[in-house]
Amino acid sequence: MQTQEDLFKLGPAVFTSRLFVGTGKFSSAEILKQVIEASGTEMVTVSLRRVDFSNNDNTSLLSAVDRSRVTLLPNTSGAANSKEAIRLARLAREAGCGDWVKLELTPEPRYLMPDGVETLEAAKVLVKEGFHVLPYIHADPILAKRLEDIGVAAVMPLGSPIGSNQGLQTRLFLEMIIEQSNVPVIVDAGLGTPSHAAAAMEMGADAVLVNTALAIAGDPVQMAVAFKMGVQAGRMARLCGMGSVANEARASSPLTGFLDAISS
Repeated sequence: MQTQEDLFKLGPAVFTSRLFVGTGKFSSAEILKQVIEASGTEMVTVSLRRVDFSNNDNTSLLSAVDRSRVTLLPNTSGAANSKEAIRLARLAREAGCGDWVKLELTPEPRYLMPDGVETLEAAKVLVKEGFHVLPYIHADPILAKRLEDIGVAAVMPLGSPIGSNQGLQTRLFLEMIIEQSNVPVIVDAGLGTPSHAAAAMEMGADAVLVNTALAIAGDPVQMAVAFKMGVQAGRMARLCGMGSVANEARASSPLTGFLDAISS
């Protein structure tokens, strides 16, 4: 198997990397730039609230992103309802960020749970306007299908609350979404270790998105390398076909006959 042939098709684009990276919480633009390079990612999310499009010096967030190689995925972080999210998406397009948008609506500040009703309403409008919409949702199989039906480019169910590093707490529902989905499934939020990312890929996710686990690591750049390897390992295991789980032991070598054979 040649992994370089395992391309990831998302909307009108094709990627070789299945690791998306968020750009929040990093200590400097230089560290973020190194993380993007080390991770091998080809798509990064950026919150429009934090971008100053008039600032092009080497300390700005945008200076860390080589847009000749990496696609910007503006997100509507901070939007509390569909109207605010739609407005942010349109502003991003006018600012030259293209037609991609990560639809993120989190009206309550404590747990930052996505609002499925408002997300669906906003997605209907933005898909009609030609955006490639990637909605961030709870791990809700019914909502995922409804979003797929209206034409989103992918669904992004959470593994656990944003920034919590708790891993795949929604595993059962993620498996349902992956089993039924006809669009890419990108597991987003809560992935705290490379093993979480590998588990998501082994489960059949098409990609994962990571931010906090990289930004707050003791060595963000090396952690980016570790996540890159975790995603690749999980994806390769999925493609290779994993063995079934058994309730009883299965000997890897014969337990009988050998001693009889050498003593005869």
